[in-house]
Formats: sequence, C-alpha cells, structure tokens
Amino acid sequence: MNGKKIIFFDAKPYDEEFFNAENESFHFELKFLKNHLNPDTCTLAKGYDVVCAFVNDDIKSPVIDCLVKGGTELIALRCAGYNNVDLKYIFGKLHVVRVPEYSPYAVAEHAVSLMMTLNRKTHKAYSRVRDNNFTISGLMGFDMFGKTAGIIGTGRIGKVLINILKGFGMRILAYDMRPDNDYAAKTGVEYVPLDKIYEQADIISLHCPRTKETQYLINDESMKKMKKGVMIINTGRGKLIDTKALIDNLKNGHIGSAGLDVYEEESDYFFEDFSASFISDDVLARLITFPNVLITSHQGFFTREALENIAATTLGNIKDFFDGIFLKNEICYKCEQKMCMKKEGKRCF
Repeated sequence: MNGKKIIFFDAKPYDEEFFNAENESFHFELKFLKNHLNPDTCTLAKGYDVVCAFVNDDIKSPVIDCLVKGGTELIALRCAGYNNVDLKYIFGKLHVVRVPEYSPYAVAEHAVSLMMTLNRKTHKAYSRVRDNNFTISGLMGFDMFGKTAGIIGTGRIGKVLINILKGFGMRILAYDMRPDNDYAAKTGVEYVPLDKIYEQADIISLHCPRTKETQYLINDESMKKMKKGVMIINTGRGKLIDTKALIDNLKNGHIGSAGLDVYEEESDYFFEDFSASFISDDVLARLITFPNVLITSHQGFFTREALENIAATTLGNIKDFFDGIFLKNEICYKCEQKMCMKKEGKRCF
C-alpha cells in the first residue's frame, strides 16, 4: 500500500490522532485539511487516490466531476450516513465505501444521556450550584420506570438503546420498516405502527436513516398525534425532524422537551467554534433559546472506542479497494434500488 495517497476533508485534531496511529500498520500517505469538501475546495484533491469525507461534506455532481478529473479513484466515508452523496450520479464513476458500524453503544448511550439530562435537568442544576444557588424548584423530573419509550429504527443502535431502557424498567414500543421479529420474540419488544408510538410514548427516540421515506418523519401532523409533554430525542439525522414545526409545538407546549444531537442545517455550524461570533441561522438560534431543548454538536459517535473503529474500518476499506477484493462496506445506487451485487460477493460495478 506504499504510495497510495489519501486526503481528508473536514479533518479535526482527533482525526489526525486516530488515523495516524492506525496508519502505522497500513503505510498510506495521509494529508489532513480543515476545509469542507465542496465545489470550491475539490481541486485540492487533485493527485490523491482517495478522498476521505465526513457527514457535512458535499459529494454532489460538481464535486464528483471535479474528483474524477483530478484522478480520485475512491470516496471513503468515515461515517455511517451517506445522504450527502449523490449515489445515482456517482455510480460508475467512483466507488464509495463507508463505516456502517463504529460503536452502537456510543450513540445509544448518548441518546440516554440526553434523556436523563432533559428529564432531571442536571445541566440547569449544575449551572445553579456554580452560582451558589442550591434551590431545586423547577428541576422536577419523572421516574423512567414504567414509562413508555418509542424507538423508531431498530438497527444495532436502536437495539442497544432498547436494552438500556429495558434496564430502567420501561415499556418498549418499536417501529422499523423491516421489523426484526426474531429479536422481538426474544426480547419482548412490541413492533407497532407509528401512530401507536405517537399516541402512547412518553419518550420517542429516532434511530433510522434519512431516506425519501423518513425525511421529515417528525412533522407538524405527526407531532399533533403525540402525547402532550412527550420528549423527542434525535441522534440520527437532522432532516428526520421538521425543525420549524418542532419549534411551533414547543412554543404551544405540546412537545415537552427535545434532545438533538443533529440538526437539518448543521453543516454550517456543527464542529465549528462560533463563540466569538453569532449564529445567523434564525431557526437554530431560536431552538437554542428554549430551556427545554438540549442541543449537542453531533457528538454521539465521539468515544475513543468509536474513533478507533472508524479509523480501522476506513483504512481497511481502502486497502480492500486497492487489493481488488470484495468491498463489504461499499454503497451505491444499485444498493438503494435493491439491485445490489454485494449479495453475490461482487463490487457494485
């Protein structure tokens, strides 16, 4: 693998730390850029065999054409999601690989931390005590025991979360477009229609991918079906929720609280420091003002174990590509159309 060159876009210091450590056994040539990948920066990839991109990089037609012209052979996503990739346009031009599983525990545990913080208001209690204010008025929460959690999406993350919440003694309702009935039978989880989750869940947590079917799954109509005071948690993708509708339902008191690790227009803000500036996104700025909204900056994946797995899987995907072997983590337009060649042990094209 000596001589193969990889350029990283939207790279942070922790990316350099973990990828450099893992690369000791691969011996690729790595270059890290702070810039996002977009039409203005794609020419920086000229001469690099691989572009390693992240969730907020733009991999649409102008960028794809630019990368192909510059000699790139592979897009290696160091993340699970790929809604930022135009799979139809890129098909036949560049192969795309991803990291489908880095640590379901990291994301599931972060979802629980959002739930617990919103419920028991520990973020507010911390701030009070720092100001020598030891009152507890306004900090009342509820017992998780006996409450109903609605889990939308029961992949690995959803299942880990279910196991955690069952430990609290919660009743679990689940929804998935492809329900795992064997799992349900073993664990006692009940798969139900979405409307039943909306009607009965005290906490709703989103763990499904963003697709045409799931975009704005949580909208004004679905929120009006929910129990008054429901808590909504999103550690999946920002566009699973119509944010303006969420704000309206927070304002009228129908939604009790929201914990968001993702935001539908996050690419301009998340992972960046605006502490000396201001936020020009009026919707995000409005969200931040709500005392019953907790926003974290897409940090659900951010554990040491997850970063180690991301680096190992990403570099392993790249090695497999240049070794000419089957790419188990490849994604493509055919996969989306259920015409995937992977089931036959072949590459997408």
